[in-house]
Amino acid sequence: MMLALGGCAQKSAEPEEKMELPKPTAAAPPKDTRPVVLCFGDSITAGFGIDAGETYPDVLQKILDQQGYKYQVVNAGISGDTTSGGVDRLNDAMKLEPKVTLLELGGNDGLRGIALAKSRDNLMQISRRLETKGSKILVLGITLPRNYGRDYIRDFEGMYKALAINSKYPFMPFVLEGVYNKPGMMQPDGIHPTAKGAAAVANNVFKYLQPLLTK
Repeated sequence: MMLALGGCAQKSAEPEEKMELPKPTAAAPPKDTRPVVLCFGDSITAGFGIDAGETYPDVLQKILDQQGYKYQVVNAGISGDTTSGGVDRLNDAMKLEPKVTLLELGGNDGLRGIALAKSRDNLMQISRRLETKGSKILVLGITLPRNYGRDYIRDFEGMYKALAINSKYPFMPFVLEGVYNKPGMMQPDGIHPTAKGAAAVANNVFKYLQPLLTK
């Protein structure tokens, strides 16, 4: 009896094997399947000098949400980018298959004195290729500081107008309309909008964008 009890005691002292349950994994966020509104531009689009969440594409997303438009706004702005840079990264933009593209490029071309014919060809290539992917194009024009000369500025501004007219694209002549030179709307460099200015840009852009959207 004693041996039997001792044997039982020894057996019960052995550690029990524990079954490990699989650890729960974090659920992946649902993929955003809303059609894309692509903001394809330079520092004005990227939001140079202002905080994340305050760029005009960020504010535009809030406006669309509030108005009941189910679109995803993608900020494809790169500070300092030129129209040639836009062509170089066009394949990545086309992978998004945007339903609408807001084309805001060329200001840096003008500031660097790049030949207008080259900028014009690049803008046409960007818009035409995006159009072949089913994207509607909204051209956002820009101008240059007055010291660049009246004739050059006239031809530069006319580049956007000609693109819009020849291709039958809707056209916002000046992306900084109602913002440029207004107190509190522009940063000290006189080129980039403040957060307040970016919000105004978004509201102004929406007026041109709205006819291209569906609910």
